[in-house]
Amino acid sequence: MEEHPQARSIIETLHRAGFVAYYAGGWVRDFLLQHPSDDIDIATNAPPETIQALFPHTVPIGIAFGIILVVMGDHQYEVATFRQDFDYQDGRRPTKIAFSTAEEDAKRRDFTINGMFFDPIREEVLDYVGGKADLKAKILRAIGNPHDRIKEDRLRMIRAIRMACRFDLHIEEKTQEAIRAHAKELFPAVAIERVVQELEKGRAFGHLRPMLLGLHAYGLLASIFPQLETLSSEELAKRLEPIARYPKNAPLIASLLPLFPHYSLSQQIDLCKSLKLANQDQQFVSLLFRFAHAREDDLAEWAQLYANPLSSVCLEILPDSKRHEERKAKLHEAIERIEKRDPAVKAIDLQKAGVKPGVAMGLLLKEAERISCNEQIYDAPTLIERLRKSPHWPSE
Repeated sequence: MEEHPQARSIIETLHRAGFVAYYAGGWVRDFLLQHPSDDIDIATNAPPETIQALFPHTVPIGIAFGIILVVMGDHQYEVATFRQDFDYQDGRRPTKIAFSTAEEDAKRRDFTINGMFFDPIREEVLDYVGGKADLKAKILRAIGNPHDRIKEDRLRMIRAIRMACRFDLHIEEKTQEAIRAHAKELFPAVAIERVVQELEKGRAFGHLRPMLLGLHAYGLLASIFPQLETLSSEELAKRLEPIARYPKNAPLIASLLPLFPHYSLSQQIDLCKSLKLANQDQQFVSLLFRFAHAREDDLAEWAQLYANPLSSVCLEILPDSKRHEERKAKLHEAIERIEKRDPAVKAIDLQKAGVKPGVAMGLLLKEAERISCNEQIYDAPTLIERLRKSPHWPSE
C-alpha cells in the first residue's frame, strides 16, 4: 500500500482518543484501482469539536456539516464526522444533518464506488454499499434511489458521466434514467463554476471529448449550452475531432471553442464570460483568433503573435505547424526584440531626429516595427530614413 504518514497519523491520533477513523470516498476507489492518489479525505465518529481539540492546526471549513480541515505540515486533510443529511432544498446542501455511523454516512454519498472506507491500521476496506462489486464489474451506480441522490446535488449527473468516462464504467440503467429525467434541472441548482470544474477534471484526465459526447447523449450538454440543443451526435463528434491532438496544457476553453465554429471573437469572449473563466482565458481566445485571421503577408503581426507567451500552445492547436516554424525562424530576431521590449527604433531615437512625443510618434514607432519585420531591417538610422518618407513624419 502507498504510504501517507501524515494522513495515517491523523487516523492514529483519533484511534488513541477512542474513536474510529477511515480514509473515505475517492481515495479508496483509486486505491482499489491501483491509481496512486494523495487526495485523502478522512471520516470519523469523533465530533468536530473533538477534532479541533486533538490537532493543533485546524480550520473549521464546514463545521455546521461536521467538516474540519486538519493541517499537517504542507498537507491539508478534510476530516468529517460521520453524518446523515436531510431536507435538501437548493439542489446542493442539506438544511439539516445528524451525526451518525459509518454505514449511514456511506449511504448519503453519491455512487457506490465512492461510498467505501479504508482502515489503514487494519488495512481493511469497509463497504456498506456494494462498491467493490460494482467497481469489479465496471458499473457506476447511484447509492439508494438515484432520483434522490440527484435531487440532493444535481451536479452528480455530470460527475457520473465524467467518472464513467475516466474509469471506463457502464452507468447502471436506473441511474441512467434518473440522469435523463433531471437533465433540464441542472440550472439554477448548480453554479456554472462547479460545472466548469467538472469539465476541467475531464480535460485534466484526458477524457473531455467522450465526456462532452456523453453529456450530449444524456441531454446535459444542451442544459449547459442551449445553443447546441439541435446539434446531432454526428456533427458534435465531428466538431470535437481536433481536440484529440490538443496539448495537455491547452486551457479548457480551447477544447470548447470547436463546439462553436462560427463564433466571432466577441461571441467567444462572451462564452468565456458566461463560463466565468479567468482573464487569461479571454486573452488566449483573442490570441488564437488573431492567429487564425492574421494576413499571410503581415510579418509584423506574426512577430507580435509569436512573441506572445501563450503562442506555443496556440501553435500546437493550429494546423500547418511546419509553415509556422519556418516563419518563426525567419522572424527570429524581431521576435526576440519584442520579447525583450527592445524595438529597432525607440522613442528616444525619434526625439533625436526631431519628432516630438504625441500621436505621430506612436504611429511612426508602429510603422518602424512593420518595416523592420517585413523587410528584415534592424538598423535604427536606416529605418528612420525610411520613416522620413512616411506621411506621419512631421513637416519641417
